[in-house]
Amino acid sequence: MKWMIIILIMMSLIGSMMWVMPTPRQKYQAKLRLQAKKIGFRVQLERVTLPRAKGEMEPETTTVTAYRLIRNRRDKKLAQAHIPWTVYRISAVADLGLPQGWSWGLGEKTLSEPQLDMLTEIIEAMPDDVLAIESSPVEVGVFWSEEGGEAMLDLIKTQLERLLDANL
Repeated sequence: MKWMIIILIMMSLIGSMMWVMPTPRQKYQAKLRLQAKKIGFRVQLERVTLPRAKGEMEPETTTVTAYRLIRNRRDKKLAQAHIPWTVYRISAVADLGLPQGWSWGLGEKTLSEPQLDMLTEIIEAMPDDVLAIESSPVEVGVFWSEEGGEAMLDLIKTQLERLLDANL
């Protein structure tokens, strides 16, 4: 009987330790986020309200990881003149100038034709699990579900740097 109690207690302790151990997915995310910070990203978990999709009554709200690059050494006048915009991978009514399946959350009709063309190129180059792309006077970023590993992280950084270089 004593052995049974000892085994039960040991199993309980081992079970508790296993419960607090990170899962393989959590280990992957921690490694990816650490790598992202090393190459200049600011990484945050954010709650995002998507634009109302076609045919939906209520917009969807989701928690997703934001990967952002800070706009460095920017002229104050350029920063003040910058009009923020956000595009989402969702079919909605506000989709003027964007590829099919994408829509505006903020900033529709604020970009010029050449800027829209460049944004379309960047959207098409982004991984399929990028939920949104945003640009503000302070930073540019993506909302990403973190599939594809460091190769996709490098691709995202390259595309965001194109936005920074174009002051878009």
